[in-house]
Amino acid sequence: MAVDNKAGILASHFPLADIAKIVSLYYENHYENGDPRFYVSFGTSGHRGSSLNSTYTCDHVKAIAKAIADLRASFNATGPLFLGKDTHALSTPAFYTVLGTLLANNVEVVIDTSSYTPTPVISREIVRFNLGKTTSLADGIIITPSHNPPQDGGFKYNPIHGGPADPRITKAIEKRANEILDHELDKVKTLSVEKALLHPNLHVKDFRTAFLNDLEQVIDLKAIAESSLKILVNAQGGTSSLYWHDLKERFKLNLTVMNDIVDPTFQFIPYDYDGNIRMDCMSPYTMGPLVKKVLKEGFDFGIANDPDADRHGVVTSKGLLNSNCYLSSIIDFLLNTRSFAQGKVGKTIGASMLMDRIIKSYKREVFETPIGFKWFATPLFNKEIVFGCEESAGASFLSFKGEPFTTDKDGFLASLIGLEIMAKTHLSLDDYYEKLTLKHGKVFYGRDDVLITRDQKEAFKNLNAQTVKIESLAGSKVIEVFDHAAGNHAPIGGIKVLSEEGWFSARPSGTENLYKIYYESFKSLEHMQEIKTQAQEIVGKLTGL
Repeated sequence: MAVDNKAGILASHFPLADIAKIVSLYYENHYENGDPRFYVSFGTSGHRGSSLNSTYTCDHVKAIAKAIADLRASFNATGPLFLGKDTHALSTPAFYTVLGTLLANNVEVVIDTSSYTPTPVISREIVRFNLGKTTSLADGIIITPSHNPPQDGGFKYNPIHGGPADPRITKAIEKRANEILDHELDKVKTLSVEKALLHPNLHVKDFRTAFLNDLEQVIDLKAIAESSLKILVNAQGGTSSLYWHDLKERFKLNLTVMNDIVDPTFQFIPYDYDGNIRMDCMSPYTMGPLVKKVLKEGFDFGIANDPDADRHGVVTSKGLLNSNCYLSSIIDFLLNTRSFAQGKVGKTIGASMLMDRIIKSYKREVFETPIGFKWFATPLFNKEIVFGCEESAGASFLSFKGEPFTTDKDGFLASLIGLEIMAKTHLSLDDYYEKLTLKHGKVFYGRDDVLITRDQKEAFKNLNAQTVKIESLAGSKVIEVFDHAAGNHAPIGGIKVLSEEGWFSARPSGTENLYKIYYESFKSLEHMQEIKTQAQEIVGKLTGL
């Protein structure tokens, strides 16, 4: 993919997002009746869109909120709903649309004393509330487009297990929300902000204190404090900022926070590879300022979170650490130091197969799923898996006692466990990973995003285990071609081809017009490139790209 000329340059060097226009159009633009381009559509992580192109407006948000109010009892949620939002411009108006709609439709709602709430904190509230209960169970909504550009809005629903909703639930919400948009929007009851904030079914709680009070159940924060590691956190203008500041004060951590001011233009973020501002914790362009500061000022560890703090990115003294390397190290450390009951270890089909080798070395079973953390939520809540991760820097795991803590991607846990590894092993993360490769073998991994049209995205339906006829991959015998994940037998939305010396997987994005291709060699960098080239040829032939 061609790299845009703005990639790596701070957004402040160019005209910034027009926040007033973005917010105004949220109210002024309306759903175009019956046009499927403007329907509610839940991808990998909820519904996303923009007011600028009428895909995320007050109409959409009101319809989704009403659909959840109508359906949540059928999802076994009849207790309170925990509601939070991130720092994107559209999150605040959408928050009040949701709040007014839920309260007007007899839903009991709990909101944070803070202005902004991270996704893992909403997950924690749901898990804590529901553990041990069978009735009056809670669910949650987080208003966030995650790491998407400043003009975007997003809507996530987390049912009673506390993690992202699975397709059964999201399809039901989609269907009901679009029925409302087409036929019932003018009948949806809602309350003004003033009336909503005075409503008897609205409750306010200090989510941040509750979350931080529980953190020692899952992370050895005292060991981190005693290590005196020099830590730099890039909050990227997101919800994690106050949490890192509080952790610093509570545990006397040697910690500095950068970009801790809420600014919905995100002008302190460099443009990403495609000329968009994206708070991607694994992009070398977005992470440039953190890498530069860590290397220049001698920090031991750099951490980044996206605006809703469900993702993590880490920087060592050698630069940005690949997420697969980091997640592999976390798996090894947890299985070596925690006395978890015999649960499986979760990974997505796009994650490195080095993880499989590590997991099997501890005589644990690999639980491989399609892309999306939603596949780990129920298994984590039910303690069927002890850890779950997806390759795009998302992870969570059980507490020291083997209890569920969060069942959504948790940028705090995934960042702090790296500090615990360093504090307890006295190794850098680079050295820790190097030891793993000496034991389990070196792998060569790559991942690319390829821009495609909506029609080309539809053509991915032609890509399945029956249509891919292949006997060898980059000179190695093909063992299996599959379009359903081995762990939970759910469709992966594309294919994975496994050979004796490597593999690749390709699937369309759930939220953007692009496809993602993952490839890995167990042999060499050159062999990895051969796998990538052959994989692109296969995808191109079957999809017309």
